[in-house]
Parts: sequence; structure tokens; C-alpha cells
Amino acid sequence: MSNLNRVYEATDVGCVRPINEDRAAVFEPSVYVVADGMGGHAAGEVASHILVEVVRQELAGCAAIGEQELSSAIHRANHAILQTVAERPDCKGMGTTATILHLDGDQALWAHVGDSRLYLLRGGVLHQVTRDHSYVEDLVAQGELTEEEARIHPQKNVLTRAVGVEADIIVDTGRFTVQPGDILLLATDGLMNMVQEPEICAILGRQEGDVARALIEAALASGGRDNVTAVVVVYAP
Repeated sequence: MSNLNRVYEATDVGCVRPINEDRAAVFEPSVYVVADGMGGHAAGEVASHILVEVVRQELAGCAAIGEQELSSAIHRANHAILQTVAERPDCKGMGTTATILHLDGDQALWAHVGDSRLYLLRGGVLHQVTRDHSYVEDLVAQGELTEEEARIHPQKNVLTRAVGVEADIIVDTGRFTVQPGDILLLATDGLMNMVQEPEICAILGRQEGDVARALIEAALASGGRDNVTAVVVVYAP
């Protein structure tokens, strides 16, 4: 990773939840992770912690990281969470989202499960790279809901995929070429549910101070009804 890249990372419990079940991590070689845990009695905190630590262990020693390595790391985390559930009945029902980004030169590689997101801001336009694995996203894809209807749907947080819930898991992966000035954002749904995309785009575009913290503060100002986490990478080769 170029030393010129600027990286910002922030997380907050929010204004309502008693425990922060989100996790974020930034580690070499140029790997960025966000995870949003779920499950009662703080089990979600356990799941997101396992996800981040397994991904760290799996990727830290890799000579080369491709889409397959990112996917395999999530599969390993899935197994580790299920194993913990088998050993700890109090953790039954826990799981987590997983969104991972790796920068290799001008290549951005990603892997994703759940409804946390990876965004790309380029030329003033915010692009959602990942697709939410959620009930309402499926309805949007089928033409049964508009994007605006999905945003306020009462079941918008119902996931169709999560890490640590089932033995078989499908991981979305992809890659694209980054350009100087591109801004990459990984975030949990506590941001998107509180701050609409035009405001996210404006905050990222201003690049004033700690951009990740500015996003968190915007979510808190809107009510902070969930844990909220953001990792921002400003690409500068």
C-alpha cells in the first residue's frame, strides 16, 4: 500500500444500543474490514470479533491476496463462528456481516456477505459496489419495491445471508481498477440507515479532517439508532 493513501476508521455504539456489536479493522497488507454482529445477549459482538480476527489471521501471512483468498477467509470465519455456537449455547443465533477490501497496486479486490457496504466515490459520484443480501433488496431486484420504498420498509434489516448462520455460505467477490483521487468507503448499515447517500457523498467529497468520524457524527445527529462504523480510504498512489 502506498504510504500516500489516507485511511480513516471510526466506530460508535450509537444513541440507543447498549453494546457496540460492530467491528472494524485495518491491517497490512492493505486489508480493510467491517463487520456488523447480530444475536442477543452480546453474542453479535462475539461473532463480529471472530470474523475480524480470523480474517486477520488468514490474510496477514498471504504472499498474494486474490478474490479466492478473501472468500476463503470468510468461509474460515463462518466455520469458526459455528464452532463457537456449538461450544457455547448462549451464543446460539449469532452471526455477522462481512465486507472486506484489499488494495493491491491499482487493483481493488473485495468480498462481501450481508448488508454492510462498499462504496466508491469517483468524480463526485457515489457508486455502491456491493449488493445487500437482504429481503428488501431481493424485492427491489424483482421490481416489487422501489429504492425509496426499500429504504423505509419495516423489514429492511432482514438478511438473506450472514456469516456464522449456516454451514454453506455464498460469498460475493469482485475487483475493479482504482484511480488517483478515488475514495473507498466500507460501512455498516447503522450509517446508511441514518444518513442518505447524497449526504454521505458530500461528507466524503469535502475530505475535511477525519472523514470516517464525520460520517459517524452525521449518523449520531440523525438519531444514531444503531451501532455505526466506517472505514474510509483515499487512494493516492
